[in-house]
Amino acid sequence: MTKTIYSAVITIMAIAVAPVMGEDTKEKWLDAGVALAAAAEENSPPAEAARQEAHEEKCCSPLPFHCIEGYSGGAITPMAYMCNGWCPKKCCKYPVVSYSFLNIGTKEMQVFAVTQSLFERLEFGYAYNYLNLGSLTEDIRGAGMDPGRDDVQLHHFNLRGMLIKENDFGLPLPAVTAGVHFKYNDGVQRIDRNLGGPFKAIGLDRSSGVDFTLTASKMFPKLAFGRPVILTGGARWSQAAQIGLFGFGDTYHTTFEGSAVYLPTDWLALGYELRTKADPYGKIRGLVGEEDAWQAFSASWIVNSHLTVSAVYGMLGNVGNTREDNTLGIQIRWEF
Repeated sequence: MTKTIYSAVITIMAIAVAPVMGEDTKEKWLDAGVALAAAAEENSPPAEAARQEAHEEKCCSPLPFHCIEGYSGGAITPMAYMCNGWCPKKCCKYPVVSYSFLNIGTKEMQVFAVTQSLFERLEFGYAYNYLNLGSLTEDIRGAGMDPGRDDVQLHHFNLRGMLIKENDFGLPLPAVTAGVHFKYNDGVQRIDRNLGGPFKAIGLDRSSGVDFTLTASKMFPKLAFGRPVILTGGARWSQAAQIGLFGFGDTYHTTFEGSAVYLPTDWLALGYELRTKADPYGKIRGLVGEEDAWQAFSASWIVNSHLTVSAVYGMLGNVGNTREDNTLGIQIRWEF
């Protein structure tokens, strides 16, 4: 089934940032509804144009993507913009939900996420990550040990606040957002106890931790061939090993993360993301290697004002016992 899913979506590769800038959006983040309504009016009979315009006035286009950790951004990094937080229309004040599936080589991960924005400044988010450890548990059993389970489950609880809106104070400023992210891993310490504590010996300190993020995003309306480009950069302070999927160490490390998104059409967004990683653990030969930076190439199809379908090709480097530089993923995201 996994191969069937990916053969259908591999040609779209991923991040969900909605399309288009109309003339009124030169200094705003993707106010797509105005441009789409205008285009519909030019090509429709008066009654149909009126209905289309009323619909577009009612709902803005869905944006941006859901990160696998349960907040707004790309596939693996945050953006300063918030799901629905940019749109002043009343119908865009409801929750955003998504389901993602990632084939991480010999491992598989499923993600369920939900976000809710308030007052155009706050975003609450939750994500549930289920990771099947695949060949890692096979290699542990091959070494004569029993981990007791084949998976870990990671819960993310996120609170983000927009400190500066884009172009605040009449200045060409980026949007700036700060975040606090509590994470709890159900499984990693139990596996470690079953094995006699090898992960604790190399740095596993606890099954929960808190990340802190500071992110800035800026849209340039006509930067590439007259079409918009969104640039994002930020810092993360974290104790997590593999974003928390392998637990947490006892020391905070500062890392960089950023993305570039290009909008070649009104319905397609193409992106590149980079997330540098710190290494809170030591190594266990054949089971736990040094963490590498994550990279992702992505594309997103804006189906309508509620639905986004996205896919991603990721290069994650070493993840536990194997290198995973051919990760494929898909996300289906719905705004109520």
